Amino acid sequence: MKLQIISAQEVLYTGEVSQVTLPGSMGEFTVLRNHASLLATLSAGTVRYTDDAGNNLSSEITGGIADVDNNVISVCVY
Repeated sequence: MKLQIISAQEVLYTGEVSQVTLPGSMGEFTVLRNHASLLATLSAGTVRYTDDAGNNLSSEITGGIADVDNNVISVCVY
């Protein structure tokens, strides 16, 4: 599945991943391939993701929104 992490200034990450863990405003949640569509608000915290090569990566965010649809996760941060 494809992960895009973007801010108003730049693209922070774009690539294929096997899983993503996001700091939701109602608690942390993990998205795997073929996840149901959703739209969620994000709190300050760490976005953790595993790329297709098995590397564990992370990005600190101060908040934002996440959109999951058809194996594309779009994370807009501020």
